Order: sequence, then C-alpha cells, then structure tokens
Amino acid sequence: MDHDPSRAAETRLLGAVQRRLHAPAVVRVARGMSLFGEHAAGWLAIGVLGAAVDRPRRRDWLYAAGGIAVAHGASIAVKRVVRRPRPNDPAVQVLVGTPSRLSFPSSHASSTTAAAVLFGALLGRRLTPALVPPMLLSRLVLGVHFPTDVLAGSALGATVAALTPRLARWRRTVAPDAVEGSAER
Repeated sequence: MDHDPSRAAETRLLGAVQRRLHAPAVVRVARGMSLFGEHAAGWLAIGVLGAAVDRPRRRDWLYAAGGIAVAHGASIAVKRVVRRPRPNDPAVQVLVGTPSRLSFPSSHASSTTAAAVLFGALLGRRLTPALVPPMLLSRLVLGVHFPTDVLAGSALGATVAALTPRLARWRRTVAPDAVEGSAER
C-alpha cells in the first residue's frame, strides 16, 4: 500500500474504475485498444495508409505520422526522467502486459491525443472526443496507469500536435528542396 496521500487517492480512484467497468466485453475492448496503441503502431499505420491513399496531401499525412511518433517518443523520454512506477496495489488488477514498469505519462494517451488532433485536422473532423476518452479510460480499466498518467500523456500529445503544423510550415520554408526531395524518395 502506498503512503503518498495523492497516490493513494489515485489508487482508490483506479480501483473504483476497475470495479465499475470490469465486464469481460469492456476488458476485451480495452485490451484491443492497448494492442492497437502499443508503440503508437496503429496510429502510425493509419498515417502511412493516409499518405498512400491521399496522394495530394501525402506530405501532410507523413507530418501527422511524424507528430504522433514524436509524441510517443517524448512520453518515453519523460517516463525515463520521472521514473514513476506503474500501479502496484492489491486493489488494482493489471490486466495487460506492458513494455516497461514506468507509468508517467501514458504513451498510449500521448500518441492517441496527437493522432486525434492531427488526423482530425486532415479529415476536417473533431476526432478528439471520440478517440481520446476511450483510450484514456482503457488504460485505467487495464490497471496500468494512474489517472494523472493519462491526463499528462494526453496533454503532452496535444502539445506536440499543436506544434507539429508549425514545424511542418517552418521546415517547408527553411529547406523546401530537402522536403520535396525526401517526399519523392
């Protein structure tokens, strides 16, 4: 049992979420979402598919995929600095394997939020309400993150997504030949 009052409160909340949503179908969907979001692979695949299908905006899809990769990488970097361990309490069941024992921030939340914002901009739709809350909740259902982990991960993903178009515009003005040449290779 954790003696840190804020972590203890988060552990109680996490346990309550699990008790409330511990239906087999919910856990099955959460595990599927976990697999899709692992290493941002599902989101990156959609970005590459978008680039292949939507040739006029190929570069935009690739920049979006790049933003998602940066959000995922940034979350891993923060995890290695913060080194917050994943939930470990008898009140919390861990229902899926994880690539590390580090919890803060949630990489799934970072990449999903970045994907929702960046793909939403490309598609002219608000994807964030449909994609982000279910992914964040799935991490709690599976017992692998504290609530602040998913909130911080989502904030990090949103920040990277907000910066990605600016970086893309800057890159196009600073080295337009390099960008054009790399898109043709």
